[in-house]
Amino acid sequence: MKKYILAYHGGKKFNTPEERTEHMNKWKAWMIGHGDTFVNPGTPVGMSKTVSAEGVADNGGVNPLMGYSEIQANSMEEAVEIAKGCPTVQVEGTVEVAEMMDLKM
Repeated sequence: MKKYILAYHGGKKFNTPEERTEHMNKWKAWMIGHGDTFVNPGTPVGMSKTVSAEGVADNGGVNPLMGYSEIQANSMEEAVEIAKGCPTVQVEGTVEVAEMMDLKM
């Protein structure tokens, strides 16, 4: 099996603790529902800084990273199908899927 990274972007802000809890329960159910597929469930991240030749931007860019996970799948198509079920997609967010390459140093 190949490894893929799921990078989570955007999504709506929740107004109440109950809404956040409900959303997190959907995340848990989604991950548990895929068994051993999630090699590393990952973590949410805070606001980032974008470093470029022009300098450093403090706003996280146009589509800031919200978190990531690592999964294993047989193909990109299978990884994309898993990503389609992500709760972030249901709340106006996106999931970027990329194969993780083995790098020999």
